[in-house]
Amino acid sequence: MTDASAPAARRPGEQVLAALGLGAPAPDPADASVHSFPGGGRWRTEIPSCEGPEALAVVLKEASRLDVPIHRISQGSGVWMLTDAEITEMAEATAERGIELCLFTGPRGTWDIGGSVRSDSRGAGLRARGHDAVAGCVEDAVRATELGVRCLLVADEGVLWTLHRARARGIIPADTTLKVSALIGPVNPASYAVYERLGADSVNVPSDLTLDHLTEIRRVSAAPMDMYIEAPDDLGGYVRMYEVAELIRRGAPLYLKFGLSRAPGIYPWGAHLRDLTLDTARERVRRGRLALDLLARHGADGDMAPPGSRLPGPLHRFPVEAPVSLPDENKD
Repeated sequence: MTDASAPAARRPGEQVLAALGLGAPAPDPADASVHSFPGGGRWRTEIPSCEGPEALAVVLKEASRLDVPIHRISQGSGVWMLTDAEITEMAEATAERGIELCLFTGPRGTWDIGGSVRSDSRGAGLRARGHDAVAGCVEDAVRATELGVRCLLVADEGVLWTLHRARARGIIPADTTLKVSALIGPVNPASYAVYERLGADSVNVPSDLTLDHLTEIRRVSAAPMDMYIEAPDDLGGYVRMYEVAELIRRGAPLYLKFGLSRAPGIYPWGAHLRDLTLDTARERVRRGRLALDLLARHGADGDMAPPGSRLPGPLHRFPVEAPVSLPDENKD
């Protein structure tokens, strides 16, 4: 049922600019995404960089105070930075509220001994360097899922495919979702489709993609997209608050991520960063409230996915084949 008191849908400044002879052409229906989340809804919300139980408590309290619905809460330091008790506490608190908890897996290149990532070219970036780094990511994934976590954040294509195969074989729970980090986010429809086929259930694209780029992606893939509405400085510091309605129209199904520009980095988190972590967690929720208010003023706050929904719906995958046994060279 439509709320008769809700404002008619409009673009920012539309009436005033039209009255001054500066109106823009009407949006092209061909640009709109035809996809949505299963069960209805074209957008969900995510609060990123929630680095432990104390930060989680702050986020949940502020979300309740400001009436900000949250579908997913993610953490960036990694499973290895949390104790079993901390993971369990976070998993239980989010499960009680129907919120998906997403934890980052394992070692990544920026914290490794490899020098190329610190060169001008940035080398291999966040990817897992060598067998041991992949093994660490798998160890984190198994540990987190055994403690009740059902969403894993990855920053390496090989780790993504490995965890997807582990999910297909029942090594980790079948309802585990795999989320691709913004740190390796694809920038064209071909690579986006590859991530989907490697097992991604949502893909964080860089926040500097144009609206046309989102439309191009949606012509080849229905995999949920994550995008920072406000990006951290190390991801560009972009603030796209006034584009949020059009981002949904072009990019649905879309997770709106509320990050913070002009804020110091907190990865890997520790108690020495406690006050900063809690203050920024609180402000991320407030940024979410600002975005939701803006959507409401523009008559574009409908079509939010139901609270508690988390699964991505049917997606395209590469075939998962049985493991290949290499010949034993010691045999005759």
